[in-house]
Amino acid sequence: MSAREVIEKALAEGRTALTAPEGRTICEEYGIATPGEGLAATAEEAVEISAKIGFPVVLKIVSPDILHKTDAGGVLVGLKTPDEVREGHRKILASALAYNPDAQIDGIQVQQMVGGGHEVIVGAVTDPTFGKVVAFGLGGVLVEVLKDVTFRLAPVSGDDALTMLDDIKAAEVLRGVRGAEPADRAALAQLIERVGRLVDEHPEIVEIDLNPVFASASGAVAADVRILVGAAPAPVERLPRERILAQMTRIFKPRAIAVIGASAEQGKIGNSVMRNLINGGYQGQIFPINPKATEIMGLPAYKSIADVPYDVDVAVFAIPAAFVAPALEETGKKGIAGAIMIPSGFAETGNVDGQREIVEIARRHGVRMLGPNIYGYYYTPENLCATFCTPYDVQGSVALTSQSGGIGMAILGFSRTTKMGVSAIVGVGNKADVDEDDLLTFFEQDDNTRAVAMHLEDLKDGRGFVDAARRVVKNKPVIVLKAGRTAMGARAAGSHTGALAGDDKVYDDILRQAGVVRAPGLNDMLEYARALPLMPAPQGENVVIITGAGGSGVLLSDACVDAGLTLMEIPADLDEAFRAYIPPFGAAGNPIDITGGEPPSTYENTVRLGLSDERVHALVLGYWHTIVTPPMVFAELLARVVAEEREKGNVKPVVASLAGDTEVEEACAYLFDHGVIAYPYTTEKPVAVLGAKYRWARAAGLLR
Repeated sequence: MSAREVIEKALAEGRTALTAPEGRTICEEYGIATPGEGLAATAEEAVEISAKIGFPVVLKIVSPDILHKTDAGGVLVGLKTPDEVREGHRKILASALAYNPDAQIDGIQVQQMVGGGHEVIVGAVTDPTFGKVVAFGLGGVLVEVLKDVTFRLAPVSGDDALTMLDDIKAAEVLRGVRGAEPADRAALAQLIERVGRLVDEHPEIVEIDLNPVFASASGAVAADVRILVGAAPAPVERLPRERILAQMTRIFKPRAIAVIGASAEQGKIGNSVMRNLINGGYQGQIFPINPKATEIMGLPAYKSIADVPYDVDVAVFAIPAAFVAPALEETGKKGIAGAIMIPSGFAETGNVDGQREIVEIARRHGVRMLGPNIYGYYYTPENLCATFCTPYDVQGSVALTSQSGGIGMAILGFSRTTKMGVSAIVGVGNKADVDEDDLLTFFEQDDNTRAVAMHLEDLKDGRGFVDAARRVVKNKPVIVLKAGRTAMGARAAGSHTGALAGDDKVYDDILRQAGVVRAPGLNDMLEYARALPLMPAPQGENVVIITGAGGSGVLLSDACVDAGLTLMEIPADLDEAFRAYIPPFGAAGNPIDITGGEPPSTYENTVRLGLSDERVHALVLGYWHTIVTPPMVFAELLARVVAEEREKGNVKPVVASLAGDTEVEEACAYLFDHGVIAYPYTTEKPVAVLGAKYRWARAAGLLR
């Protein structure tokens, strides 16, 4: 019987769990090794099978009504003689019937007892966001205690499977420690690949659990197989990329905008949107829509968008939720590309039917809808400020999106305070239609955008996001702040794999698989967004610390380890070259401590050496405020040296930590203005930013 036939038979019988023999049949088809075994209807058959496969053996109850065999007393291990098998058979049957008197008993599974090597778990679960997800981790009885597990999208490539082996805390155990036998990495990776292919080709498999898998130097054998089945998930409908891009381009580069609910009365949302469009310098046509006005802010007003005698690309809705549906119907007939839904009062307040209605209208007319429940959006290359919030006009190369209006305002405030140039700020709100992967599709090809930072609470289509992010990160960093990382508990599930698949762990691993840089907090996301476009990409892993204070050197070293950076082992010739510039009581090596009393020339010589030596790939600088080298002297010197070396082709990331009196704040601002990432009063932040740049560079394949 084939895997397809086994699954269809179980579903036809109304079962959600496969029996152990059925699971073995599927494993055989996919080349997943399991112990020798047989199904015994009687005690004597159990003895015959035991003699054939060899003692010792394991006995397991086979029943579609008993999923957790151990809980029912349905497992006995290490049976070494025929008498022990006979007695074990009787005991398991009695225990199973005591546990569930109505259980259908198909027989007793007699299985060769395997062991040795390392116990791991390989499984898969159907995640509500990402679909089929493969899991790997430490297995056996400690699986749900230690929860040392990692996840990837199914199907899993060979390279991704190998990274899973290195992604758990017990990775070194699998390599063999203290003389222990290492696991066969190729066999484990192959097993992970096969499980991924199995669930990808059979979407009816809801969960699969191979636990424990005994991984030794000679291979990997799944001692226990548990498979849950159900209806295949409905396929996700996705628009063609070309169509998404065409619509997003009309939204971000509109020739004409209508404001539905435009008002001449200050304090109203429709008035704020009009003022921002006009005062922001938008050069396209603006059409106020208000049935009670003939003119608003010097522009002729129209009773309906249908009355506008021109083509319109975007309609900004600034009317109460109750009036949105009929206005959207008229807008759709007008042939607009985008509806910007500022109104609240939809799904976020429980009005799910109202939101479903406007989605249906928008889809019927081919309109892409941003929101509802948003603050609007900004696109600075077009001087477009389609929002009721404060205007912002500092053009730059960072696109920022947020699911929350409050976070959007934090983005706006940070941008203004730091003078961070943005290409776009976009609210997505309820994400009834347009979501992050639509926006990534536009920003991917937008020459005005060099980095994308996104605050999100969930993803509507996890795989759609991953597909878009993978394309973008080849050329531009994608930074994500995922809210809800402490979601309570794991989902109720019928397997170890399901119980381990807590929402945030799955998000964390799969975002990393997509090459996304995940930010731990809001300020981190904003600082990454601000700094990464200014910083050149590293070309290798060798990081060198140059510091004027030993204490900061220790802290910077710790920060580098936390950020996943590699401190370079300084070769003898380079060590000698650095020593020529530092005092005898300084310290070479890495960190290089030039000591605090050194003049500007010492900073210049050591930094220039680090930048010019091709074996060094990034510099981390620790500055200590002294009268000999005041903060602004250091800042101007460092900016000049970095610029001169970049002119020579020595382009490397440089970050700096400045400790001292308040003058270091001005010095850091000066350095940022000159393309050097610098922060006062912290050793962690500049290194964290460098670490984020490295995570993107690795994902983009830029490192030698």
